[in-house]
Amino acid sequence: MKTGGIDASRIESMLAQLKAAAQKPAVQSNAAANAIGGNGLKAIGNQQNASKVSFTDALKASLDQVNQSQLEAEKLGKNFAMGDDSVSLSDVMISGQKANISFQAAIQVRNKLVNAYQDIMNMQV
Repeated sequence: MKTGGIDASRIESMLAQLKAAAQKPAVQSNAAANAIGGNGLKAIGNQQNASKVSFTDALKASLDQVNQSQLEAEKLGKNFAMGDDSVSLSDVMISGQKANISFQAAIQVRNKLVNAYQDIMNMQV
């Protein structure tokens, strides 16, 4: 494992990558969709074209994708902490942020579902 600090060329390289990613909004939206729910969002999108996909299956697929991203982030973090040279700090941080974003999106979906359930339960029949 390298013990030195991050040199200026690596910082410039990372900034260039971030700027290039900011110039491609269509690619970012696809990456965000994969981070948020990947398979679940694809299942919902394909619902119009294919046979019916149940809401529970789409929700479960999305939650499985969130769980997988969290497990991957944890694995990368452990590998980095153990001194694995093939894992860089930037990979660990990016993976952790992807897992965090997908988890926050799942929480927002849950909150909307709870609100919808409460609204339905409060309706007069």
